[in-house]
Amino acid sequence: MTTPTAETTAFEHLRYSEDGPVARITLDRPQKRNALSIALSAELVAAIARVQESTTIKVLVIDGAGETFCAGDDISEMFTWGDANGVMRRVRLYQDMANSLEELDKVTVAAVDGFAVGGGLEITMACDFVVATARARWGMPEVDVGITPGWGGTTRMARLIGRRMTKEVNLLGALHPAARAVELGLWNRVVADDRLEPELAALVEVLLSKNQQAVRQLKFIINRGVEADLYTAQGFEMLSGGLTAAVNGGWQVPDADGGDGVTAFTDKGSLWQHRRGLAREFWSDAPDSTETR
Repeated sequence: MTTPTAETTAFEHLRYSEDGPVARITLDRPQKRNALSIALSAELVAAIARVQESTTIKVLVIDGAGETFCAGDDISEMFTWGDANGVMRRVRLYQDMANSLEELDKVTVAAVDGFAVGGGLEITMACDFVVATARARWGMPEVDVGITPGWGGTTRMARLIGRRMTKEVNLLGALHPAARAVELGLWNRVVADDRLEPELAALVEVLLSKNQQAVRQLKFIINRGVEADLYTAQGFEMLSGGLTAAVNGGWQVPDADGGDGVTAFTDKGSLWQHRRGLAREFWSDAPDSTETR
């Protein structure tokens, strides 16, 4: 995916690189199974923000160093989070991080090898695609530490696999094989242990071949539509269809302004004066006044 000429940025606890339209974040604490320490989490927030700011990146890949994806939050640091308010503040930070990842206007792919548990599994659930090796294992073992998930382990999971299976995963705390995640609809594909990179490269090639504006719109309306009632979701689909027609050349609607309204406001031209003259005091039940706009 990356080459020696790929643009890189130095971080201490993760590796970040850009190779043309593809960015890659590799969690890099293999001695701790890439557990999300406070420091690593801060760098992950910064890396995601960099991807968001880019208009050239189209695909983001997230993986882990040392033949493991991520073992979740660094439990050894939890007593440093502070009192109940401090814990809520940190959980909110993690929720914002996952929300930012989910809302990126790029396609995100989690490439999972080894363990993806707790916070590691929550990262995968915020991604658009998940490809895993056959030896990968996943689960939410927080219950056996006496804590509860904070940024997707109950919420996103229930939306992906339903409340009954989410209860099974969280209340039992078992570790499951990768194939089970695909069966449940939690992940997309399982590949042989030595085929993760080739499969990832093939998926990225397919994604980059698409009309990227259509891809951005599809991701947006799917993410928002699933949280809305049917009619609201259909409204997103309808507006997306109109935007697609516009960017494909059909932007000139006969009874639209074509930008004339904005120009008239800027120049205080006749169109602006006519419209505001009609509307300024209409049904206002107010004495005449001078409008500043």
